[in-house]
Amino acid sequence: MSSPTHFDLIVIGTGPAGGTVARKVAETGKRVAIVDERTFGGTCALRGCNPKKVYVNAGQLVDRVRRSNDQLVADASTRIDWVKLHAFKETFTRPVAEGSEASFQDSGITTLHGTAKFIGVSTLSIAGEFYEAERIVIATGSRPRTLNFPNSACLISSDDFLDLSQLPRHIAFFGGGYISMEFAHVAARAGSRVTIIEKNSGVLSGFDPDLVKTLTAHSHQQGIQFLLNQNIEGIDVLGDESRCIKLRDGQTVSADCVVHGAGRVPNIDRMQLDVAGIQHDQDGVSVDAHLRSQSNERVYAVGDCARTAQPRLTPVANEDARIVAKNLFADRPVRSPDYGMVPRACFTTPAIASVGLSEEQARQTSADLEVRTGDMSDWSSVRKTGKTVAGYKVLIDRDSDAILGAHLLGPGAEETINLFAMAMKHNLTAADVKSTLFVFPSFSHDIRQMI
Repeated sequence: MSSPTHFDLIVIGTGPAGGTVARKVAETGKRVAIVDERTFGGTCALRGCNPKKVYVNAGQLVDRVRRSNDQLVADASTRIDWVKLHAFKETFTRPVAEGSEASFQDSGITTLHGTAKFIGVSTLSIAGEFYEAERIVIATGSRPRTLNFPNSACLISSDDFLDLSQLPRHIAFFGGGYISMEFAHVAARAGSRVTIIEKNSGVLSGFDPDLVKTLTAHSHQQGIQFLLNQNIEGIDVLGDESRCIKLRDGQTVSADCVVHGAGRVPNIDRMQLDVAGIQHDQDGVSVDAHLRSQSNERVYAVGDCARTAQPRLTPVANEDARIVAKNLFADRPVRSPDYGMVPRACFTTPAIASVGLSEEQARQTSADLEVRTGDMSDWSSVRKTGKTVAGYKVLIDRDSDAILGAHLLGPGAEETINLFAMAMKHNLTAADVKSTLFVFPSFSHDIRQMI
């Protein structure tokens, strides 16, 4: 083996977490390299959060016009032009793809291309070349879970869905999580028949079940079919644009396109982590409180590929990156992430959002729990947007007046939930929040009625 090229830091992955670490360390004068096996920029900017929200906004716009018929508008006959929507999405992703690598280089960071594989404790093989570093950060994100049934390879990923130049007439989504529900709402409002196949008894398992039930019923009214307690046993490919999906109970479903929404896993399986003595499992790299590998002190992991108790979300990855950038070359790592209460939202139409404990968890924590819940569909803030569903559930400990959890469904839920997250992080009581003056009329002002 030829002598490896040496760096102070090599970052594997060019998403928001990896990019942040690389730039912050480069600013200190360290010699930094960053590598990716795909186009520089990461999932969030190129294939995830940002382009997805362009599609979601289109669905929300069409939905609001349609449900405002004879109330706010005279003609609700609007539709999504999929070709133009796809082209508009490209105006967000193309500049990132074209400029990300150059931006790293302008910061004095060496850019490398290929799959990084460990061949030693701190040595990597990348595209036939060898590199070593004092520190290595794994920031490779996640990938779709591998499926094992006949013709599973014919499913398309969420990446592929965002790159569809034409919308199929009938789309089936396998799995009832974020990806399937968000894209199903967009596709249905764009005119496709939509079917969601879910192995459990309900979708969106991470959100409040009562609000999910309301959202599911509303989704069905929008033309989304749910096949629950089902699994795919195999798929027959009947042509370029025809799929026959075989279900566990013997049913078959015909679709033009089947989208993989059945979960994601840390993208670490091709890196030969065992060679470097890096402990890991299906949930990611085993890290300590400072995000350093528990078995290789020269390696750190951030974001979706780090095994923490946090949800795999961009804000979590960003916080990981902030901390790791400070810990990497400290005399000893002492900083730990301060996640606070991490809010989550699924961008269905309307959105569903959550922060803190579920009702079940809160009942185990609080001896005197107050569950404040209600239907907001008739509240003026909601009715002004047209007819839709909305609801809330806020969990309060009566003894301390602490807000233990908040769960929202309806217009603006993805924004309003952030106020609950901030209140909970800074230990504001329900009385503190209720006494706060908010802009009126606004969705934020509704918080005072919820608590």
